[in-house]
Amino acid sequence: MPGLSAWLLPLVLIGCSACSQPGALAQKSATETQAALEQQRRYPTVPQRAADLAALLEQLELALREPKTANQALAERGHQQQVIYRQLGRQPTLAQQVRRLLSPRWRVVFDHHIAARQALQAMNPRGIRPTSLPAWRIRRPEPAEQLLGHYRKAEQATGIAWEVLAAVNLVETGLGRIDGVSSANAQGPMQFLPTTWAERGIGSGDIRDPHDAIQAAARYLVRRGGLRDIRKGLWGYNNSAYYGTAVLHYAALLKADPDAFRGLYHWQIHLLTSAGDLWLPEGTAYSSRVPVTQHLSRYPWSVP
Repeated sequence: MPGLSAWLLPLVLIGCSACSQPGALAQKSATETQAALEQQRRYPTVPQRAADLAALLEQLELALREPKTANQALAERGHQQQVIYRQLGRQPTLAQQVRRLLSPRWRVVFDHHIAARQALQAMNPRGIRPTSLPAWRIRRPEPAEQLLGHYRKAEQATGIAWEVLAAVNLVETGLGRIDGVSSANAQGPMQFLPTTWAERGIGSGDIRDPHDAIQAAARYLVRRGGLRDIRKGLWGYNNSAYYGTAVLHYAALLKADPDAFRGLYHWQIHLLTSAGDLWLPEGTAYSSRVPVTQHLSRYPWSVP
């Protein structure tokens, strides 16, 4: 049986042959460097045994809250945490086995994650797995401190909890990683319809700007009754009780443990497709829908 360290993602490094020669990396073209990085990307590894999963989850949760954890390690640990919760959300029996093995500190964290995942999955009751990908561009989000500043500014201005705004941002576009237009024509990091954005007192500035969109989302939640009943406000955002449940579980997690944002910030964009749970890494850019097979030919490591 492999030790726990065997399940942890290795740090992403540029090839040693390049590192051993001064200036070698700098001489590579941007295309070559990107190709080298893509070749070294790996889908997060996930153990199959409940005991291994529980031990790994506890190690990941601790590392994600440790201020000394390096940024690169944070990114990898956060992604691995995300993939574990996504898989356990689809495997309730295994999830219960893992939960029983967790220490009490992490059971509440686990419960919020699993409940949120299952609520989001319930929004697709027929279990449709697309064979093509949307016309999305996946980009790096604004720095975490800037996003937190936007959420807190909006809370001060409107009274809508920053944790709710962060959770909406997470569920809608992965904290702004998805740059694209939905099938309903919703746009920007908080996915506003242009008609809603244009309502008096809602949109101001740029619908695609994280700061402007987050402030507008808070104003919209107030208008839809969110100060009196946040579920009612979220229903105005998305007419699904499951959507509200997912958002409020992530919000409750952040309220109880603000440091949990360090992990959520590094979650990547995943889409459950005909080929499996597909990872759309930062840098993915499609101007029109493309077959899943085409994506896999470019990013063969983007499925388990």
